[in-house]
Amino acid sequence: MMEKNSKIYVAGHRGMVGSAIVRELRRQGYDNLLTRTHAELDLTRQADVERFFADERPDYVFLAAAKVGGIVANQSAPADFMYQNMALEMNVIHAAWQSGCRKLEFLGSSCIYPRLAPQPMKESCLLTSALEQTNEAYALAKISGLKYCEYLNRQYGTDFISVMPTNLYGPNDNYHPEHSHVLPALIRRFHEAKVQGQPAVTCWGDGSPLREFLYVDDLANLCVFLMNHYSGNETVNAGTGKEISIRELAALVARTVGYEGEIRWDATRPNGTPRKLLDVSKAAALGWTYRTELADGIRLAYEDFLRNPVRAER
Repeated sequence: MMEKNSKIYVAGHRGMVGSAIVRELRRQGYDNLLTRTHAELDLTRQADVERFFADERPDYVFLAAAKVGGIVANQSAPADFMYQNMALEMNVIHAAWQSGCRKLEFLGSSCIYPRLAPQPMKESCLLTSALEQTNEAYALAKISGLKYCEYLNRQYGTDFISVMPTNLYGPNDNYHPEHSHVLPALIRRFHEAKVQGQPAVTCWGDGSPLREFLYVDDLANLCVFLMNHYSGNETVNAGTGKEISIRELAALVARTVGYEGEIRWDATRPNGTPRKLLDVSKAAALGWTYRTELADGIRLAYEDFLRNPVRAER
């Protein structure tokens, strides 16, 4: 268990996941939190990261920093996604080990699992077949991070764990028109269509893929829970165990936003993985379950979007 006065470093504290972890830690009474902005500490610079850990020596580390994006971003810059994610995660994990960090938690992504993995996807299906090509570079970087944690545990007896979230959404999300994930992209698209009085909105693909979504504050709650209650080499899936088609999701977002026009589909655009549902029985067996249903979470996310319109430009 983390002591309330333990020094806790949250890498990526200004991102959606990192900021949610900071909120959850503070909610639970942890106030000795260590953070750095990208301007203060570039995690892709090994010497700078090692100096930071040598000086600060955090007891616990939540590694939530990452370069993230949707299909367009991943397809247009795979080299950037691989290099930046591998560099920063290897630097942080290695420096945490060198400095004697008591425990580290690595945040990955459900895209690490094979494109056609049996559904729902168990943690054990990792590396059993080919990855989804549209985000392969990002997935390979995340697999490397979780495997490095595993290898350090085996070789040096560290207590480094990993958690693999499903699709996330919520406060402090990225609503960029090209670089965001599907749910925030839909929120922005339908909001702008409503404001501009557009008669129709065209969405990518045919709407058939099935996706699972987890509200980011629920993930943060699980992250703190796992830091206090789980040790092991195998990753832990983070999700709801429920899925929805992209077509149904678009209709739900449109209703939430108040858009009443037509929703069209461009089948010439890629769908991505046909189905991606996590098996969350491991987290459930540990005593954790999600709290926020999708309709409620989308409402909260849209309220956050309206309060913070500048995020739409990121």
